[in-house]
Amino acid sequence: MSGLCADARAGLQSQIDAIVRRNAKVDFSICVMDAQTDRVVYQHHAKRALIPASNMKIVTSAAALHYLGPNFEFVTRVGLSGDTLIVLGSGDPLLGDTETDEALGRAPGWFMREILAGLRKRGRRRINDLLIDSTVFDDQRVHPRWPPDELNRSYACEVCGLNFNGNCISMRVRNAAGRIAVLIEPDTRFVSIKNRVRAIQSGSQAVGAYRIAGRPNHLEVRGKCKTEQGPFDVAIENPAIFFGFLLAEFLGSEGISLQGQIVERGFAPSPDWQPVALCRTPLSECLKRCNKDSFNLVAEALLKEIGVHANGGQGDGSWAQGSLAVGTYLQNLGIEPSEYVIDDGSGLSRGNRLSANAIVRVLRSVYRGEHWDYYQGTLAIGGVDGTMKKSFRHPPYQGKFLGKTGYISRVRGFSGVCRTSGKEFLFSILANNADGIRSVVNSIAEAIVDTQ
Repeated sequence: MSGLCADARAGLQSQIDAIVRRNAKVDFSICVMDAQTDRVVYQHHAKRALIPASNMKIVTSAAALHYLGPNFEFVTRVGLSGDTLIVLGSGDPLLGDTETDEALGRAPGWFMREILAGLRKRGRRRINDLLIDSTVFDDQRVHPRWPPDELNRSYACEVCGLNFNGNCISMRVRNAAGRIAVLIEPDTRFVSIKNRVRAIQSGSQAVGAYRIAGRPNHLEVRGKCKTEQGPFDVAIENPAIFFGFLLAEFLGSEGISLQGQIVERGFAPSPDWQPVALCRTPLSECLKRCNKDSFNLVAEALLKEIGVHANGGQGDGSWAQGSLAVGTYLQNLGIEPSEYVIDDGSGLSRGNRLSANAIVRVLRSVYRGEHWDYYQGTLAIGGVDGTMKKSFRHPPYQGKFLGKTGYISRVRGFSGVCRTSGKEFLFSILANNADGIRSVVNSIAEAIVDTQ
């Protein structure tokens, strides 16, 4: 007999209802659907639209697969036009990402070495200007509803048509016999550091890097260091120029000098274009980093790329264009407008709203489509990998959940697919006005397994 029998449904209802009652101050939206029959076997305010946090990435990634297709690639091209070196950004969020390069069998720093080899092949010892074209996306690199005091954090980094190294530097602070050293990677003059860290011999240690107002990429490092702190990532400003600066420094160290300036502007097709190097990043890698690792930059780049696609492949991809296209995608799935507000791609904005029903309907659409195997491979596996590696590690639950977690202040979420006893259930659990209830959200999910 397909689906849950009456006793199992009653058990699931009773178990989750009891958890909800014990947490009466929390706003929940919960939906559990039998994936084989499409029957909703549990719901609690399933159509209530709540702040989803990173569960927004379920919708963004599914919409990206829908609009862009499984064979889509971000392609960053580098070439020469006369004596000017041109970098044509594609919005690739994983350019220079070490985990992606490793997954694709590419050595760290390979792209810059590829550019160097292409220039040497053409006998170039110098270039005039270095032109960075990032116009595939618009100029709004920071979302207006992201927390302004968190913009130096890696998860709130800028979003650009030319991204590199997650648009961050890695920082480490060391205390060597009472002398404090601040080390950054990549080691570049693009960032200026004011070292205000105090050396200590005992007590607790903590350091942080803070932006100096009105001085882009000038950082003040403050705190106390007993031995060593870090590495930790710090978001930079103006990623396109960051890449250009790093490239110029690298080429200079290899004997190819920049005679002119680093310029960020659009580049019109030129008949004298000479290709030098290119980088391809497949959508599959983007979705894995988006869903398994909850990489915000990837989700935001995907949303803007959806906007480019919806605009007929033209540039200036924006949050507004992408949000409109994702809204159309949800409407076409029969989801009511009252069940969603799409404000960004990652869920960092508190302006987003989704219902548990909307997320489950999105999962159902992918589940019933031809690319489910492709998509489910991008989800974190409970007790195994990604953001769920340390959750659901006990044998009854390990490996049973594939999904996406979510967390911002007073918001928890967990959505995905649960596999148990030969059955599969699509589910979404959203909780708002919630503090310290990760275990509560997990116990609701575990109830699906417990009642089989």
